[in-house]
Amino acid sequence: MNAVQLTEGIYCLPVNLESYQLFEGMWPMPNGISINSYIVRGEKTALIDLVEDVNNKPADFEAELASIPVTFDEIDYLVINHMEPDHTSWLPTLLQKNPDLTFYVTTKAADLLKSFYGVSENIHIVEDGESLELGAGKVLTFFETPNIHWPETMMTYEQSSKTLFSCDAFGSYGTLDDVYFDDQLSTRQHDFFLNEALRYYANIVSSFSTFVLKGIDRLEGLDIQTIAPSHGIIWRENPQAIIESYARFASYLKGPAEPEVTVIWSSMYGNTERLVKHIVQGVRMEGLPVHVYQVPDEHVGAILASAWKSAGLILGMPTYEYEMFPPMAWVLDMFRRKKIWNKKVLRFGSAGWVGGAQREFTKLTEGLKWDFIEPIEWKGAPTQGEFDVAVKQAQLLAKNVKAFCQA
Repeated sequence: MNAVQLTEGIYCLPVNLESYQLFEGMWPMPNGISINSYIVRGEKTALIDLVEDVNNKPADFEAELASIPVTFDEIDYLVINHMEPDHTSWLPTLLQKNPDLTFYVTTKAADLLKSFYGVSENIHIVEDGESLELGAGKVLTFFETPNIHWPETMMTYEQSSKTLFSCDAFGSYGTLDDVYFDDQLSTRQHDFFLNEALRYYANIVSSFSTFVLKGIDRLEGLDIQTIAPSHGIIWRENPQAIIESYARFASYLKGPAEPEVTVIWSSMYGNTERLVKHIVQGVRMEGLPVHVYQVPDEHVGAILASAWKSAGLILGMPTYEYEMFPPMAWVLDMFRRKKIWNKKVLRFGSAGWVGGAQREFTKLTEGLKWDFIEPIEWKGAPTQGEFDVAVKQAQLLAKNVKAFCQA
């Protein structure tokens, strides 16, 4: 691959991670992900963010750098917007190639630079709003945007091109293969990247939604013509679209989210499963979109995106040894970690011979700010009575969701 030119003197160096890998060691990437570094060349040259040292990916990065062409000793500054290893783990090798690099980082990033890589020299700690002149009209300005999604994070703005290098903010899953900008996307591709942005947000960023909104406010007043994130497509035709999408995603924390219902169910011997079609029927009677996921067959990474977007949740699980069916307990723990808050919720499931799932469900959902309707629970196998109640309660849940979203 060659480097991709954004404008005169500014280049993207995208490296793709394949779909067989797990992002952050746990999130499936069926469509892979790109890691985007950037070169800004004036009289001086800055490299913004780096590449992960995995599966010989730095070789792709080196080939792209050479295509500009830029040699390692021509790089004067390494701007680190974010210290997570997918953006920094190749740093020790880069330092061997250019030991005279000057680092531009936040105060907290400087601490991490030392603890991760033992680097404590040639470090310039930026102040919020500080600028670095590269010459030939290129000026970088740094804005601290902490906790999107690590505490040391900042964004970098190039003044002449009005390009925002936003690191993990405004990113998405999905590789970059011959199409790099939003104005090159078909409608299908555009929808794909927005959907992958939601899944990426729910997996990686959702816990920090309050800080996302603060970060967006911090950028207010900037004339942004291009958003160049560290993952996913570059937005230059309509950069406001991805900003608005992220603001909308962040707003789901306090709710309401979208007038949709996500059904998540698990079953040991089919007794809980037998209610699912009746649950779906009840939701559809109110005309709401309904998304259905079976656990553990489907990964929580996909479930999170749907649950984050939906104002209503219906969760089905049986009792297992006096507690909740363990795969569903993992889903609920992830909901806690990722702050799946302020939802309208119904729970259903077989109580086996003695029950206990509802007790643990109540405990695990404390603090999630969920509004519950009466659960559906029965011993052994369900009867027609449970089927009828399932339709009724799912319809009631859907009505509550509509009222919530219209309020």
